[in-house]
Amino acid sequence: MTKTELIDAVAQGAAISKAAAAKAVDSFTGAISKSLKKGKKVTLVGFGTFSVSKRKARKGRNPRTGEAIKIPAGKTPKFSAGKALKQAVK
Repeated sequence: MTKTELIDAVAQGAAISKAAAAKAVDSFTGAISKSLKKGKKVTLVGFGTFSVSKRKARKGRNPRTGEAIKIPAGKTPKFSAGKALKQAVK
């Protein structure tokens, strides 16, 4: 599902205009991004939890040249599905 398809589904499900649904989806994703940027978790009971995971620095290899490179430490977003979402997918 693309973002446009999600907006269409939200508009139809909530009986609102596509413009209002687009604002709602953008606001939702923006709020999650801001919270993760601050290092906070976002938990949607039954759906899942968004969090930030830390990765250690590591060595890698350039696939084109085979040269060893150093990959710096960083943070990455993580999503853990909740029980209700797992059951819905089964």
